[in-house]
Amino acid sequence: MHPSKLKSIYLSLLLAFICLLLPWSGFSLKLRPDFLLLVIIFWLIRAPNLCNVGTAWFAGLCTDLATGGIFGQFALAYTITAFFAVMYQRRLVLYNGTQQLFYVLLLLLISQVTLLILKVFGGAQFLGWTYFLPSITGVLLWKIAVMFGLNTGGRVRGA
Repeated sequence: MHPSKLKSIYLSLLLAFICLLLPWSGFSLKLRPDFLLLVIIFWLIRAPNLCNVGTAWFAGLCTDLATGGIFGQFALAYTITAFFAVMYQRRLVLYNGTQQLFYVLLLLLISQVTLLILKVFGGAQFLGWTYFLPSITGVLLWKIAVMFGLNTGGRVRGA
């Protein structure tokens, strides 16, 4: 194990969780990306031996406890998303920046669609197209992170 890298993973997950807990309201709440899921995707791609589907499940349970919604919904959504991220992880490092952006968008949408299905089964109304705005802002945040040098392991540094 790499103790320094493991500390970096835990610290980044904690910071992303704190960003989730910030008092978001109004339109900024509709735009808020899923910081925790973005960090999980980053580490699943960057260090799959240290961050795995179990990490995503545990982070999802923590998110469920913090948000007070249906218990297990984020755990399930993060686990399904992490499964797809790990399944195509080896191919992703061969993609150029634009292809990586589309892949990250797809992963974020998988999570949101899973959450939407669970909410609809729980009795909620469909929330409209603005429900998917966090996926768009998440990809924009990913693009900014890649531009500042947080390369995901691929050959191309920028997107």
